[in-house]
Amino acid sequence: MRKESDSLGTVEVPDNAYYGAFTARAISNFGTSKHLHPEFVAAMADVKWACADVNFELGLLSKSVAKAIKTACDEIKIGKLREWIIVNPLSGGAGTAVNMNFNEVIANRATEIVGGQLGEYLIHPLNHVNRSQSTNDVYPTAVKVGAIRLLRKLVDGVVELQDALQKKEREFAGILKVGRTQLQDAVPMTLGQEFGSWAEAIARDRWRLYKVEERIRFVNLGGTAIGTGINAPKVFPFRVTRKLSERTEIGLVKSENLIEATQNTDVFSEVHGLLKTLATNIFKISNDIRILSSGPNSGIGEIRVKAVQPGSSIMPGKVNPVLPEYAMQLAMRVISNDVAVNFAVSSGNLELNAFLPLIQWVLYESFDELTKAVAALTNCVEGIEANEEKCLMNLERSATLATCFVPILGYGKVAEIIKKSLETGESVKDLLVEFGVSKETVEKALDPKKMISLGYTATKTDRLDS
Repeated sequence: MRKESDSLGTVEVPDNAYYGAFTARAISNFGTSKHLHPEFVAAMADVKWACADVNFELGLLSKSVAKAIKTACDEIKIGKLREWIIVNPLSGGAGTAVNMNFNEVIANRATEIVGGQLGEYLIHPLNHVNRSQSTNDVYPTAVKVGAIRLLRKLVDGVVELQDALQKKEREFAGILKVGRTQLQDAVPMTLGQEFGSWAEAIARDRWRLYKVEERIRFVNLGGTAIGTGINAPKVFPFRVTRKLSERTEIGLVKSENLIEATQNTDVFSEVHGLLKTLATNIFKISNDIRILSSGPNSGIGEIRVKAVQPGSSIMPGKVNPVLPEYAMQLAMRVISNDVAVNFAVSSGNLELNAFLPLIQWVLYESFDELTKAVAALTNCVEGIEANEEKCLMNLERSATLATCFVPILGYGKVAEIIKKSLETGESVKDLLVEFGVSKETVEKALDPKKMISLGYTATKTDRLDS
């Protein structure tokens, strides 16, 4: 063990550890049961790299020091030294322990690069690696960079889901079925229209998520402690934001009011709200698929989901809709996460939100869970087959076909016909004739292909006594 000192005294650190005293204390205080998200680690490495490069350009770091820091950041970004980034992501201190973990690992690796030993700090965690920075601007900036990368990955998945639904919309365009409201029979529609409505909902989610990236691009890097930019050159916020944009290939923008941007985290509530909205659509569509595929013999059974695994340990041949169920559970998780994000966002006080670590953790988890949910649902949709015979049988057995005769007979008489049909089992067509409608009118009016068209209203060819 080596001994390192900080403002609180002396701390023992393992000889081979790339972290230092601050991290050692954080491990003791918060443990290492959780690990930082890989995208956040990469984003922090990018932020530290950009800061070192600008500090060199401004004459605040020597060329050799800046180069060593940037090399260490490059190594972290590609996965090296990750075993030493071990502070609990939910540690107290508004992310300071995480920032210092990075500072110490980068400083020790950079010290090695220039010929020193671990713990010697020829390149110092604070004086060099953290120059012109504070946790309060570095940490939220990294959260946003990683979030944008995860957002783009999610949007790519949403595009694939929308495409899969639209393909089924076209494939099933000619298959007539009964619509349902409150899980009860309603008027006719096509199976393609069912899938088309799901595709439209997902298309809205795609657009919302695509547009919200603009809201995440505003960063407070260079604002240091509370947004006043203390201990950083006046030009630093402008130059470091541009440098980070170039490195990440993300169009980042310096926030107009760095104090406000350091105080408030409401953008994360906004972003997660859209994730929650996508989750609700994923849940609804997945559940609809479960309902329409129920049976297959004793339920609705209008579609078949592909078998991806045996459905029962006791009932041979049983197949369950496990992919929609998986997507629904992930969606439930995201919906519940929204409460945590909103609670954390609203709990900021004065010039800083101390609960940004929880926001980061939950936000990234929701991105991951939704990305998996979207992929599972896409896989399910691509394998769905239509049971055209069952769709037609259910439609022909539905008494609600008589709805189109309301303009001819009036609501009361049609209700009477439907009630009698349900009680006696007589067909709606026969009962309509009994009520004085000609067979020709019945056959023409009860054409489901006409009934699914906008503006369709049945017309009578015979005068009826009312």
